[in-house]
Amino acid sequence: MTMKHGLLPEDRSQDHGAVHEAATVASLLDVLGDATRLAILRHLHGGEHRVVELTEHLGLAQSTVSQHLAILRSAGLISSHSHGRANVSRIENPEAIEQVLSATESLAAVISADAASRGKESL
Repeated sequence: MTMKHGLLPEDRSQDHGAVHEAATVASLLDVLGDATRLAILRHLHGGEHRVVELTEHLGLAQSTVSQHLAILRSAGLISSHSHGRANVSRIENPEAIEQVLSATESLAAVISADAASRGKESL
């Protein structure tokens, strides 16, 4: 048993769990930290779409969109299925994605407002 700051016993299993959880969140933020993937999630939030529809909407090559879809799928944020010859993607948990998109937009607005007020203060 180790002592944290020399005062209280430290539970290493809790530390390990916290580090694991932080790593999971960091990995998810890495996936969400790409503008193209956020745009894909926003578009899929309106319903499932074929890859060709996403490429047209985003103005990107099919291979680029497919790479981003694979990353989103690997993170468990979306799922895909075949419909004839088309590959169709949809958000796996729409409520959670709505919360994420809302939180990122709110954070961006707060940061933007804060930066604007700091700019006014320096005048």
